[in-house]
Amino acid sequence: MTPRQRRMTLVVAIVAGVSIAGALALSAFRRNVTFFFDPTQVAAGQVPPGERFRLGGMVTQGSLKRAPGSLEVHFVVTDFSHQVPVSYTGVLPDLFREGAGVVAHGRLAPDGTFVADEVLAKHDEKYMPPEVARSLKRRHGESRTETEPLPAPAAAAPASSPPAPAAPSTGP
Repeated sequence: MTPRQRRMTLVVAIVAGVSIAGALALSAFRRNVTFFFDPTQVAAGQVPPGERFRLGGMVTQGSLKRAPGSLEVHFVVTDFSHQVPVSYTGVLPDLFREGAGVVAHGRLAPDGTFVADEVLAKHDEKYMPPEVARSLKRRHGESRTETEPLPAPAAAAPASSPPAPAAPSTGP
Protein backbone atom coordinates (compact mmCIF):
# COMPACT_ATOMS: atom_id res chain seq x y z
CA MET A 1 0.00 0.00 0.00
CA THR A 2 1.39 3.39 -0.96
CA PRO A 3 1.64 6.25 1.52
CA ARG A 4 -1.14 8.07 -0.34
CA GLN A 5 -3.52 5.10 0.01
CA ARG A 6 -2.72 4.84 3.73
CA ARG A 7 -3.53 8.55 4.22
CA MET A 8 -6.81 8.20 2.29
CA THR A 9 -7.78 5.14 4.36
CA LEU A 10 -7.05 7.07 7.55
CA VAL A 11 -9.09 10.07 6.34
CA VAL A 12 -12.04 7.85 5.39
CA ALA A 13 -11.90 6.10 8.79
CA ILE A 14 -11.84 9.45 10.63
CA VAL A 15 -14.76 10.83 8.58
CA ALA A 16 -16.75 7.62 9.19
CA GLY A 17 -16.04 7.76 12.93
CA VAL A 18 -17.07 11.42 13.21
CA SER A 19 -20.23 10.72 11.17
CA ILE A 20 -21.24 7.82 13.42
CA ALA A 21 -20.57 9.86 16.58
CA GLY A 22 -22.60 12.77 15.20
CA ALA A 23 -25.52 10.50 14.28
CA LEU A 24 -25.54 8.96 17.77
CA ALA A 25 -25.42 12.41 19.41
CA LEU A 26 -28.30 13.71 17.27
CA SER A 27 -30.34 10.59 18.02
CA ALA A 28 -29.84 11.02 21.77
CA PHE A 29 -30.64 14.72 21.53
CA ARG A 30 -33.86 14.05 19.61
CA ARG A 31 -35.05 11.55 22.22
CA ASN A 32 -34.39 14.02 25.05
CA VAL A 33 -36.02 17.07 23.47
CA THR A 34 -39.46 17.93 24.82
CA PHE A 35 -41.44 20.42 22.74
CA PHE A 36 -43.81 23.02 24.20
CA PHE A 37 -47.38 23.43 22.96
CA ASP A 38 -50.21 25.66 24.15
CA PRO A 39 -53.89 24.61 24.22
CA THR A 40 -54.62 26.25 20.84
CA GLN A 41 -51.88 24.20 19.16
CA VAL A 42 -53.16 21.03 20.85
CA ALA A 43 -56.73 21.76 19.69
CA ALA A 44 -55.42 22.35 16.13
CA GLY A 45 -53.80 18.89 16.12
CA GLN A 46 -50.20 20.14 15.86
CA VAL A 47 -49.04 17.69 18.54
CA PRO A 48 -47.30 14.55 17.20
CA PRO A 49 -49.37 11.54 18.31
CA GLY A 50 -47.86 9.46 21.11
CA GLU A 51 -44.97 11.85 21.84
CA ARG A 52 -44.18 13.49 25.16
CA PHE A 53 -44.50 17.27 25.19
CA ARG A 54 -44.99 20.18 27.56
CA LEU A 55 -48.40 21.83 27.84
CA GLY A 56 -48.49 25.35 29.20
CA GLY A 57 -51.15 27.86 30.07
CA MET A 58 -53.30 29.04 32.93
CA VAL A 59 -55.32 26.76 35.21
CA THR A 60 -58.99 27.58 34.62
CA GLN A 61 -60.88 28.91 37.65
CA GLY A 62 -63.20 26.27 39.14
CA SER A 63 -61.74 23.39 37.15
CA LEU A 64 -59.69 21.69 39.89
CA LYS A 65 -61.23 18.33 40.89
CA ARG A 66 -59.59 15.87 43.27
CA ALA A 67 -60.53 12.20 43.52
CA PRO A 68 -61.33 11.43 47.17
CA GLY A 69 -58.84 9.10 48.82
CA SER A 70 -56.26 9.23 46.02
CA LEU A 71 -53.62 11.50 44.54
CA GLU A 72 -55.52 11.79 41.25
CA VAL A 73 -56.39 15.34 40.24
CA HIS A 74 -58.09 16.79 37.16
CA PHE A 75 -57.96 20.39 35.98
CA VAL A 76 -58.22 22.40 32.77
CA VAL A 77 -55.40 24.41 31.18
CA THR A 78 -56.30 27.34 28.94
CA ASP A 79 -54.61 30.00 26.84
CA PHE A 80 -57.91 31.95 26.86
CA SER A 81 -58.68 30.69 23.33
CA HIS A 82 -58.88 26.92 23.86
CA GLN A 83 -58.90 24.54 26.80
CA VAL A 84 -57.27 21.16 27.40
CA PRO A 85 -58.33 18.85 30.24
CA VAL A 86 -55.40 17.52 32.28
CA SER A 87 -55.19 14.40 34.45
CA TYR A 88 -52.36 14.03 36.96
CA THR A 89 -51.65 11.46 39.66
CA GLY A 90 -49.22 12.70 42.27
CA VAL A 91 -48.56 15.53 44.66
CA LEU A 92 -49.08 18.97 43.15
CA PRO A 93 -46.55 21.74 43.85
CA ASP A 94 -47.36 23.97 46.84
CA LEU A 95 -47.78 26.99 44.57
CA PHE A 96 -50.26 25.27 42.23
CA ARG A 97 -53.65 27.00 42.22
CA GLU A 98 -56.49 27.95 39.91
CA GLY A 99 -55.86 31.06 37.83
CA ALA A 100 -52.08 30.54 37.94
CA GLY A 101 -49.57 29.67 35.23
CA VAL A 102 -48.62 26.01 34.87
CA VAL A 103 -46.43 23.82 32.67
CA ALA A 104 -47.22 20.09 32.59
CA HIS A 105 -45.06 17.33 31.04
CA GLY A 106 -46.77 14.28 29.60
CA ARG A 107 -48.70 12.78 26.67
CA LEU A 108 -52.04 13.33 25.01
CA ALA A 109 -54.50 10.44 25.52
CA PRO A 110 -56.73 9.30 22.62
CA ASP A 111 -59.75 10.99 24.27
CA GLY A 112 -58.01 14.41 24.15
CA THR A 113 -57.04 14.50 27.83
CA PHE A 114 -53.46 15.43 28.61
CA VAL A 115 -52.01 12.82 31.00
CA ALA A 116 -49.28 14.59 32.96
CA ASP A 117 -46.21 12.95 34.49
CA GLU A 118 -45.02 16.19 36.10
CA VAL A 119 -46.68 19.52 36.90
CA LEU A 120 -44.69 22.72 37.45
CA ALA A 121 -46.27 25.86 38.92
CA LYS A 122 -45.14 29.47 38.89
CA HIS A 123 -42.94 30.46 41.81
CA ASP A 124 -44.08 33.98 42.74
CA GLU A 125 -46.73 36.59 41.96
CA LYS A 126 -45.18 38.01 38.79
CA TYR A 127 -43.46 34.93 37.36
CA MET A 128 -44.99 33.01 34.53
CA PRO A 129 -43.17 30.27 32.64
CA PRO A 130 -41.55 31.95 29.59
CA GLU A 131 -43.31 29.65 27.12
CA VAL A 132 -46.70 30.45 28.65
CA ALA A 133 -46.01 34.19 28.60
CA ARG A 134 -45.00 34.06 24.91
CA SER A 135 -48.03 31.95 24.04
CA LEU A 136 -50.44 34.29 25.82
CA LYS A 137 -48.76 37.30 24.24
CA ARG A 138 -49.24 35.77 20.78
CA ARG A 139 -52.91 35.07 21.49
CA HIS A 140 -53.83 38.32 23.26
CA GLY A 141 -51.20 40.86 22.34
CA GLU A 142 -49.79 40.92 25.87
CA SER A 143 -49.61 38.52 28.78
CA ARG A 144 -52.13 38.63 31.57
CA THR A 145 -49.53 39.45 34.20
CA GLU A 146 -48.52 42.60 32.32
CA THR A 147 -52.09 43.93 32.29
CA GLU A 148 -52.92 43.29 35.95
CA PRO A 149 -52.03 46.29 38.11
CA LEU A 150 -49.87 45.54 41.10
CA PRO A 151 -51.24 46.68 44.48
CA ALA A 152 -49.61 49.91 45.66
CA PRO A 153 -47.43 49.45 48.75
CA ALA A 154 -48.89 51.02 51.86
CA ALA A 155 -46.76 53.92 53.07
CA ALA A 156 -46.77 53.67 56.83
CA ALA A 157 -44.56 55.80 59.04
CA PRO A 158 -42.77 54.05 61.90
CA ALA A 159 -44.61 54.41 65.21
CA SER A 160 -41.54 55.71 67.07
CA SER A 161 -40.68 58.59 64.73
CA PRO A 162 -42.14 62.07 65.40
CA PRO A 163 -44.12 63.79 62.66
CA ALA A 164 -42.06 65.83 60.24
CA PRO A 165 -42.01 69.58 61.01
CA ALA A 166 -43.90 71.83 58.66
CA ALA A 167 -41.90 74.04 56.32
CA PRO A 168 -41.64 77.64 57.53
CA SER A 169 -43.91 80.04 55.77
CA THR A 170 -42.36 83.09 54.09
CA GLY A 171 -45.64 84.87 53.46
CA PRO A 172 -46.27 88.66 54.06
